[in-house]
Amino acid sequence: KSNVLSIGRVQTPTLALIVQRHQEIENFTPKDYWELKTTYREAVFSATAGKYETEQQASEALAKITGQPLTITDVSEKKGKEAPPRLFDLTSLQVECNKKWGWTADDTLKLIQSLYEKKVTTYPRVDTTYLPDDIYPKIPQILRQMSPYTQWTTGILNNGKIPKTKKVFDNSKVTDHHAIIPTGQNPAQLIGLERQLYHLIALRFIAAFYPDCEFMQTTAMADVAGEKFKAVGKVITKNGWRDLYSSDSNSKDNDTDNSDSRILPPLRTGESGPHTPDLAKKQTQPPKPYTEGTLLRAMESAGKTVDDEELREAMKENGIGRPSTRAAIIETLFRRKYISRKGKSIAASQAGIALIDIIEEELLKSAKLTGLWENKLRRIERGSYSANDFINDLKALINDIVIRVLNDNSLRRIEVDQSGKSQNTDKAEKVKSPRQAKPRIKSLTEIKCPICNQGYILKGKSAYGCSRFREGCPLRLDFSEYQPDLSPQRLSTAISKKFKKK
Repeated sequence: KSNVLSIGRVQTPTLALIVQRHQEIENFTPKDYWELKTTYREAVFSATAGKYETEQQASEALAKITGQPLTITDVSEKKGKEAPPRLFDLTSLQVECNKKWGWTADDTLKLIQSLYEKKVTTYPRVDTTYLPDDIYPKIPQILRQMSPYTQWTTGILNNGKIPKTKKVFDNSKVTDHHAIIPTGQNPAQLIGLERQLYHLIALRFIAAFYPDCEFMQTTAMADVAGEKFKAVGKVITKNGWRDLYSSDSNSKDNDTDNSDSRILPPLRTGESGPHTPDLAKKQTQPPKPYTEGTLLRAMESAGKTVDDEELREAMKENGIGRPSTRAAIIETLFRRKYISRKGKSIAASQAGIALIDIIEEELLKSAKLTGLWENKLRRIERGSYSANDFINDLKALINDIVIRVLNDNSLRRIEVDQSGKSQNTDKAEKVKSPRQAKPRIKSLTEIKCPICNQGYILKGKSAYGCSRFREGCPLRLDFSEYQPDLSPQRLSTAISKKFKKK
């Protein structure tokens, strides 16, 4: 158990995320499904029925449309805009570098720290993608000083007033430090990977003041013998900020390889003609192993998969660790051989899997709980939450955990050899325990009433009570003393302590 506790409150939930993903992949059972598509005038239409779960359903649909004409039932066009990507905070910079070049989080942290020490970029250990309003007047001068990028900055500077948007400037989203941007100092001293990283940051900074990318999205609906089909295409009408990335073939910002970006031929409602159907058998895919980039995102959002930038921004205060510590957390897990690298992917070692398996106390490996602690610590920094309340909550939680761990007499432990393999994962097989560990309480109905000893615990609107309250059992445990969100195990422990004293 001492080995478990030494990993710390942030390393354990991080390892738990990796092990959970490993188990999801190991336990995944692929399922066959069929997709029905058809090509009409070089436009690929997909059946709106979605995936067919059986080959018979799919074959019946294919037979139904084969040889029948396709008729366009509706064509709609909609203008859209795509704003420039947000400025970098440390996590998004580490994610981007891992995705583009396979750099580790620690590699990126060391390089950006070097750029900061050479005064070419601002303070790096930040968790905001915004700038404060007082930076706005300094933007023109920074852009003028970025002489290697004159071809991209001239247009912004010559267009008059530089745009100021809430997606870039927001005092409420900035505390001690702002997003990572160039300082305007000449980067000529940089070499190798430093220059590569600076270029990434510089383009992202310049792009923030470019116009939105504008596009026209076309959606065409079709009918074949009663079966509905849909085709979507997108055409960029104004590149806007994408002009900066037009020559950068490795940039994800220039990536248009998706089905919604296909260009559709001119289509009009009512037209009809032959088409070429295609039925493809596919299989569901397991979740992908974490890379350092996707793991950083999972740590940032306490294990939740979040793609939306604004939602991700709102969840940052509930993350595992801080931007400045996440790389060290991951490196420590590598060093202790609980995880290993397989190409860009991260894999849990046998020791890591055994370690998480041996920890029966869920709270010790809870990403959600760790995120809530981080949130409270940030609120303490801002003065909106009492440090004493946090400490008291923590003491109560630790007390409950210690009691449950002490009641675990299985004597389970793991030992790690130099290869990261686990040994002796259950010493209880060799040493007979003097008494059996008590089973965990997972439901309120398992908690016997301490007064009548016949009923079980119920949860009411303002207190816990006994299921035999109608028969006159007087048990009442107010939420002011027993929190309404206590787990059944914690509530059982608290009740036992209270009524043993009486």
